[in-house]
Amino acid sequence: MPGFAKKKKHSVMIVEDHSIVRMGLCMLISQLDDMSICQEVDSGDKALEYLKNNKADVIIVDISLNDMNGIDLIKYIRRTDQKVPILVLSVFDETFYADRSFAAGATGYIMKQEASDVIVKAIRTVIAGEIYASEKIRNQLLKKVIGKNDEAGETRISTLTDRELQVFELIGSGHETKQIASILRLSIKTVDTYREHIKEKLNLKNATELIQHASQWELTRRK
Repeated sequence: MPGFAKKKKHSVMIVEDHSIVRMGLCMLISQLDDMSICQEVDSGDKALEYLKNNKADVIIVDISLNDMNGIDLIKYIRRTDQKVPILVLSVFDETFYADRSFAAGATGYIMKQEASDVIVKAIRTVIAGEIYASEKIRNQLLKKVIGKNDEAGETRISTLTDRELQVFELIGSGHETKQIASILRLSIKTVDTYREHIKEKLNLKNATELIQHASQWELTRRK
């Protein structure tokens, strides 16, 4: 009607390397009257390049990108923008990765398998300045706060730093040291140091045990 100002839509940026998932999110958001896509990219580097000169009201980040770990991307974004809501979209075990995502600066964590209306609710929640997490995640984080984290436990893998975990996951995916160094933009010597730290923390005797353990972990976390 004449005289009525058009309602401003919240701008959404999607960082997702799987084209089908990215297209699905774009279609979902394009149907909403309170959101619009300002940018969609398939890598962390492209996301950071866009954010140098542009802003978004909310950023949806896949936790596993081809060129960098989603947790690393969140940390990079937080160096220059402490306020933008960041919603992590993941297929991986929320009881393990949600904690690390929130520690890096995410404001929400949701599994890709969730229904469309739940994903929309999560986006709107973080845009409103609130934290979004499933009941399972909230209970887990609360147990940590009160010192009763019996369910998650302090497994050996949970003692790995974010970078050590990334190296461990890449080993499990079949990458060799030189490839890992290239992907993470580290020296081969640094990757070797991380490998030694991982073996020590996980009580593994040699490289063979490390590869076997990492491969098993990679299979388990993708179930």
